[in-house]
Amino acid sequence: MNPFAATLRRRSLALLALAALPARAAPVRTEHGYTQDWFAETFLNLPEDLEEARAAGLRLGVVFEQRGCPYCHEMHTDHLAQPGIEGFIRPRFRLIQLDLHGARPVTDLDGEVLEERALARKWRVTFTPTIVFLPEAPPPAPRPGHEAEVARMHGLLRKPEFLGLFTYVAERGYADGTPFRTWWRRRNGAG
Repeated sequence: MNPFAATLRRRSLALLALAALPARAAPVRTEHGYTQDWFAETFLNLPEDLEEARAAGLRLGVVFEQRGCPYCHEMHTDHLAQPGIEGFIRPRFRLIQLDLHGARPVTDLDGEVLEERALARKWRVTFTPTIVFLPEAPPPAPRPGHEAEVARMHGLLRKPEFLGLFTYVAERGYADGTPFRTWWRRRNGAG
């Protein structure tokens, strides 16, 4: 085989091998910042979203962001772009993205319909990104989401803790009342 044909064959085989690899998630630019193509697009009815997530065997997280937030940008372009992080979260969680200052109507777990920004105030969201993790099933009596939440990320965590928080929720580390920070220290041999 001549050198040109051999080089062409090697390059063709390399391209075929790359095509066989699973596609890596990439952030999608929006007018407000970024999203992920696997984030849920819903009618923002949180009781229904929670039930749909439960029926699919997923956990529900509500992600609050805002335009121009550098940490939201980092979460999308760095944290969620890591194959190990995205590969853990995507098959286990249904994430819904809300705008801290947005006006879309959202139905809270207690049935109250309010704008995104009013829900953020009601749930006491002050930093972005904030991820509020909701329970596996709706509370027995209607309660606002912030009273039913099982965990919360206030602002962006370093990548190991970011993935650790999702692991904590997926493994129900909160079930015995253990706060995330305590669970994290125990898990990493620091306490």
